[in-house]
Amino acid sequence: MSTKAYLLLADGLLLEGKAIGKRGTSGGEICFNTGMTGYQEIYTDPSYYGQIIVNTTAHIGNYGTVVDEQESASPKISGIVVNEFSDEFSRKTAKESLQAYLEKNGVVGIADLDTRMLVRYIRSKGAMNALISSELTPEQMKAEIKKVPSMDGLELSSIVSTKAPYFAGNSNASIKIAALDLGIKTNILRNLISRDCYVQVFPAKTSFTEMEKWGPHGYFISNGPGDPSVMDYAIKTVKEILAADKPTFGICLGHQLLALAAGLSTYKMHHGHRGLNHPVKNLITGLGEMTSQNHGFAVSEKEIEKNPNVEVTHLHLNDNTIMGIRLKNKKAFSVQYHPEASPGPHDSRYLFDQFVELVKEGNMVSAH
Repeated sequence: MSTKAYLLLADGLLLEGKAIGKRGTSGGEICFNTGMTGYQEIYTDPSYYGQIIVNTTAHIGNYGTVVDEQESASPKISGIVVNEFSDEFSRKTAKESLQAYLEKNGVVGIADLDTRMLVRYIRSKGAMNALISSELTPEQMKAEIKKVPSMDGLELSSIVSTKAPYFAGNSNASIKIAALDLGIKTNILRNLISRDCYVQVFPAKTSFTEMEKWGPHGYFISNGPGDPSVMDYAIKTVKEILAADKPTFGICLGHQLLALAAGLSTYKMHHGHRGLNHPVKNLITGLGEMTSQNHGFAVSEKEIEKNPNVEVTHLHLNDNTIMGIRLKNKKAFSVQYHPEASPGPHDSRYLFDQFVELVKEGNMVSAH
């Protein structure tokens, strides 16, 4: 017999559905992802830490779970909201149902909701806090939701980051990359390793001096959760990397931090961009890209004109938000979207090639 569950939004909207995953109560910022596949990659992406994900695909769980599709060691989301949830799966390579996977990892969820209505609601009202519960009454939930912190002003990278440095790839590779882990995705490391990079991944609060001791040829600033504007420690590190004129590449949160270090500002978006089919224009080549995105903050265009060293390289074609920048006076560039695209299209993989070329030029590294 199914257990009743409720979803309560901060503005008072209350919906009743069926409990899935772990039975319990969980709160976070509610947002939606429009991807038609890749639910396991979404749930394990550390950038989603502290968020409740509404999946817009009608059927979730129908292809089970596979260890290789994790973007980190475990799910990082606060909860999931789905329309139709499937306990059964048809993929032969899957070893576990999504229900078993969510239970094992302590993820609270709710199913049998009209997610199309809910997505339209969030798109109109904006991202806000929410609470899922299969144990509290709606009245109890109203008191509990007030305890959920606002994403605006929240620093979360130090929570999801590795606690100790580790290596990834072949130690004989010709290029050494220091990656600042603010919530790094596994597929980013795969993309660097496949391009003859040996990567040392450092905890979020590692200083530039500490990373420099290893003698890396270039620096990668990762994606991650939370509000970039309150991450003074990371902004300081990126400023020091830039001052030393090291080849640098930032993705998502890393893009926002590069912008902040260069004198731009960031802001919280109305409901963010999350999905696999966001159209982006490369202003340098004039070409379009279908991209995978996941962010609730963006770089402001206000200071661009006052900052002649910053060039906007990519724009979102839906709303003209800044999707990429490069610093004219430094060996540094970044994008707001995910070229490693897991899940998602591969249109933007060339950015990893550009980074490797930049590193080689900056260090005169010869490939094997």
